[in-house]
Amino acid sequence: MSSLPDAFSAALPVFMQGLALSLGLIVAIGAQNAFVLRQGLRREHVGSVVLFCALADAVLIAAGVLGMAQALGERPGLARALALGGAAFLAAYGWRALRRARQPGQLRAAQGGDRLGRGAVIAQAAAFTLLNPHVYLDTVLLVGSIGAQQPAALRGWFVAGASTASLCWFGLLGWGARWLAPWFARPRAWQLLDGLIGLTMWVLAALLLRHTWAGF
Repeated sequence: MSSLPDAFSAALPVFMQGLALSLGLIVAIGAQNAFVLRQGLRREHVGSVVLFCALADAVLIAAGVLGMAQALGERPGLARALALGGAAFLAAYGWRALRRARQPGQLRAAQGGDRLGRGAVIAQAAAFTLLNPHVYLDTVLLVGSIGAQQPAALRGWFVAGASTASLCWFGLLGWGARWLAPWFARPRAWQLLDGLIGLTMWVLAALLLRHTWAGF
């Protein structure tokens, strides 16, 4: 029977992989992030918006990991193909992030409009989250297929890491909006972020390839 330190040392790299992968995919200039930032600036139902976005990501990630694990359980060839496809996607995503770092954008959140009730704000958050087709590619397919290839006992740690990334990012956007808004409006800040994201995605792609080739 393994000791607690041994179990933790095995789980920590998986947790960190899920955390880094989710952060790399979620930190971008987009409608959902701008909406969360806007609500933070307005101080309007911030906790509800942050909680909804984080929970939605957690549910989609868990569904992706569990669903992919079941689908790939008896299909090692398909698992390898998806791993190679995921590595290619991560490498391409990293290249795009590094290219964005050369021509950075800005994340601005409009502050006009009337105050809305909690239900209307959550409905808007749901639209920005669930009607975006990329969210399913990122969370269900990509994160799900990578998480499903972790040992069964460690998949929960991968889901926890990826979900923690979402909660921390949306919490930072929502509750730190007034401090972060000027920072996110500076192209230089996005150059640094995109450069870090690009390098992180390349490292994850390399690790995924290493894991895949080791299985051959």
